[in-house]
Amino acid sequence: MIAQLSGTLIRISGAQIIIDVGGVGYLATVSRRSLEQIGGLGETVTILTEMIVREDSMTLYGFADADEQQAFGLLQTVQGVGAKAALAILSVLSPEALRQAIMASDKAMVTRADGVGPKLAQRIVNELAEKIGKLSLGGAASIDTGDAAAGTISSGQAASGTGGAAHQEAALSALVNLGYGRAEAWQAVTNALAETPDMSESALIGAALRQLGSRL
Repeated sequence: MIAQLSGTLIRISGAQIIIDVGGVGYLATVSRRSLEQIGGLGETVTILTEMIVREDSMTLYGFADADEQQAFGLLQTVQGVGAKAALAILSVLSPEALRQAIMASDKAMVTRADGVGPKLAQRIVNELAEKIGKLSLGGAASIDTGDAAAGTISSGQAASGTGGAAHQEAALSALVNLGYGRAEAWQAVTNALAETPDMSESALIGAALRQLGSRL
């Protein structure tokens, strides 16, 4: 199992790149976002990787950071979303933007991806609404670049999430359970945090309710 590649980027062709690791060229498919982040031709680059094996193919996918790799896997838990569609979504939305789109039930953001229509986008935001807590964001990238110059292959670790994101999700869930729509609840939570960052979970729920014009 190849978990990480570090070597010289020797070719870019659309979404595919070739990394020379100790004289062996590894072909990986990456998102536009990752391609912009990892470096240019002739430079030493490092990517996290995931191999997907089908009956007729073996494809290595690469990611600039653990957040994108997590989002890639989470997207594929939705019926009708394969690796190609997941990568297309992550080419136009960062993992954080994807999380916000799901929490706000904003299918329009998801339809920006090539090949993702309104019906599939709606299914994505609906099905991932209860799973978004599994997407740990905000941690430092975990790629080990210490052996990059030597062109070694090593393993990566997942980034850890933040308490702020957990409070947002809990507050949103509470408001939805009270009967508010996900989009309006998300906007209220976002506005409350914009006014007073770093609130506790209970304080955030109360502030969001006030944003919605409710009485405690």
